[in-house]
Amino acid sequence: MSLLSVAEAQARLFAAAPRVAVETCALSAAAGRWLAAPLIARRDQPSADLSAMDGYVLRFADLSGPLGVIGESAAGRPFAGTVGAGEAVRIFTGAIVPAGADTILVQEEAARAGDQLHLAGEGPGAAGRHIRRRGQDFAHGAELLPAGARLSPAAIGLAAAAGHGALAVHRRVRVAIAATGDELVPPGAPVNDGQLPEANGAMLAALIADLPADVTPLGILPDRLEALTAAFAATEADIVVTIGGASVGDHDLVRPALEAAGGTIDFWRIAMRPGKPLLAGRLGDAVVLGLPGNPVSAFVTASLFLRPLVAAMAGAGDPLPRRRRVTLAAPLPANDAREDYLRGWWQDGGVVAASRQDSAMLATLARATCLIVRPPHAPAAKPGDSVEILDLA
Repeated sequence: MSLLSVAEAQARLFAAAPRVAVETCALSAAAGRWLAAPLIARRDQPSADLSAMDGYVLRFADLSGPLGVIGESAAGRPFAGTVGAGEAVRIFTGAIVPAGADTILVQEEAARAGDQLHLAGEGPGAAGRHIRRRGQDFAHGAELLPAGARLSPAAIGLAAAAGHGALAVHRRVRVAIAATGDELVPPGAPVNDGQLPEANGAMLAALIADLPADVTPLGILPDRLEALTAAFAATEADIVVTIGGASVGDHDLVRPALEAAGGTIDFWRIAMRPGKPLLAGRLGDAVVLGLPGNPVSAFVTASLFLRPLVAAMAGAGDPLPRRRRVTLAAPLPANDAREDYLRGWWQDGGVVAASRQDSAMLATLARATCLIVRPPHAPAAKPGDSVEILDLA
């Protein structure tokens, strides 16, 4: 069986992953979700011409003064009258500009004695200065964000300013994570010779903790076909993640267990390093991701497939991780037919790859700030060359 490229595998995974249902969510709980419909403004912002400064509002033609101060306009307490020739109104930031006026004189350039006002500086250079016009930020009916946009803190504020108290979003994605292997023990438990602490489950749950996902840990499953099959059949989730057991050894039972539980395999094995024995399939309505057991392989494949899959099912318009080009600070050898993801960090004004890239070395991964992407058959690279990276949080 030929190996799939990373891009082809991602495309096939997303094509087989339907978006989860839409629900209405209060703004207070919507951060990090993806919009299921465009965000449409329900009002103008601002809803009237407002002062951008503390000072006096007047007619620009009367700037030379003197002017008579006839009242005050504050935020929430507008001046009810009209500003006529030779008149001014004391105004504060955010207050409505009264009818008849067209310019703000900032208070630092104004001299006032009683109700008489004089220019005490250069003043505004043109009519209309320091006024925020109605609809300057957005107008009623405007599309502010498209469907598929993620609700950042700023986007939450925008939605509130646009008149929304709740939004249509995709519900949270249910993710079940199971580790497989007779050699594994829970984190913190005593470890005998030949045993390993199960580190991948907690690591992957943390990797998607910022996404709208509810994680159900299935614990450690033994290397027995009947146990894996029963666990598959009993799991209710949108995404079922298994860690380990997806390779070609005698104890790699994820594929036969998935099929025995009524599931199907879409693809298996990717032209990437680390992470070649990645498996993807279906089990009822759930998408199944079988990740490699080596921790760095599990982390890299989860970064490239699990995180984007959660985002895609939760409604993201662009679920793939962002790549960017940076300068290399140390040489890299030519690459073979697989796409490499090298742990690296910043040094001497560029990125360098760790000298050892063994896929079991978590200490190197924890130190890394990026993954350096080396395309298949990439030639040797020297310091100063440009390379692509994926930033790690």
